[in-house]
Amino acid sequence: MYSQTTRSITVTVTPTFLEDQSSPTDDHYVWAYQVQIENTGDEAVTLKNRYWRITDSMGRIQEVRGAGVVGEQPLLQPGESFEYTSGTPLSTASGIMCGSYEMEDPSGELYDVLVPPFSLDSPYEIARPN
Repeated sequence: MYSQTTRSITVTVTPTFLEDQSSPTDDHYVWAYQVQIENTGDEAVTLKNRYWRITDSMGRIQEVRGAGVVGEQPLLQPGESFEYTSGTPLSTASGIMCGSYEMEDPSGELYDVLVPPFSLDSPYEIARPN
């Protein structure tokens, strides 16, 4: 579990390797990640946009931008949280993800809430001694 707080918004991510959707012989590895976004502040916020930076173990980077998450732009009142699950495939047995959510406060101000970097690990990664 990985967690980070920006301006009273706490983002917690729990990644899980999906063995049943992966095919190591075809260099296809899939992870699900569960995200919880919690508003611990005293004003409502709306999640407007998302940004992901996905890096595989070869250093190749994919960037994903879009409106909201899982088709929604949730409004989080003080004390509320929003949870969703999504996923990502890689052609390598491990990687790392990080990103941000663009939030809007009641006055219309936009700001970024950071998603903590989280590791995408599978049992197929070959350990390399340092």
